Amino acid sequence: MSYEIDLSGRVAFVTGASSGLGAQFARTLAKAGAGVVLASRRVDKLKDLRAEIEASGGNAHVVALDVTDKASIAAAVAHAETEMGSIDILVNNSGVSTTQRIQDVTEEDYDFVFDTNVRGAFFVAQEVGKRMLARAKGAAPGSFTGGRIINIASMAGLKVLPQIGVYCMSKAAVIQMTKAFAVEWGKFGINVNAICPGYIDTEINHHHWQTEQGQKLISMLPRKRVGQPQDLDALLVMLASDQSGFINGAVIAADDGFAV
Repeated sequence: MSYEIDLSGRVAFVTGASSGLGAQFARTLAKAGAGVVLASRRVDKLKDLRAEIEASGGNAHVVALDVTDKASIAAAVAHAETEMGSIDILVNNSGVSTTQRIQDVTEEDYDFVFDTNVRGAFFVAQEVGKRMLARAKGAAPGSFTGGRIINIASMAGLKVLPQIGVYCMSKAAVIQMTKAFAVEWGKFGINVNAICPGYIDTEINHHHWQTEQGQKLISMLPRKRVGQPQDLDALLVMLASDQSGFINGAVIAADDGFAV
């Protein structure tokens, strides 16, 4: 016997899908059978990812999205539902960071991080969630009543790290946001959970792990290693599925024990 999670017939909306974890999340959900909406500002990269997913037998659609622009959020979600059908799964992944000590943080730095990581994540979840709520109340059509919202927070929201204090603050806010949505929307069958990844090797940071500073950081990790994007695959698919029906408001660390 084998255990399999099938997301066929579901539509997943993935923000920040143009690279890194977002791209891997999109590949994974498509492989599990979901139709995937790829959302980001970098549309050219999204088109390349769509071609990759389709070549593997998956179904993907591209939408332009700037999470710092509320009008862009509304337009992207509306366009996605017109092209793919009602959104059943949201992976709220867009995120940015800056690196400096607290005393050097400017107003622009602060707004840059919070506008994307907190404000953007909130209004994306709100826009998708309002549509999930309408279906749950019978006010809008849809093949699936309820929904799954997966906010990508960070181990840094659980454990403060030097020189990325504002990022840590923003991801702590995402964790509390997850719980707030879960409390209000759980009774409608909308489950809202957060994944807190640790250090993951992606194309964005791959060069860093080869440097002296990167190697020093690796030596401080519990098992002297960084994760791979696919290390989050099983957790993501489980939270996106019907099998996660009893999991709501959970904040799950996937960091190899670093935040313990």
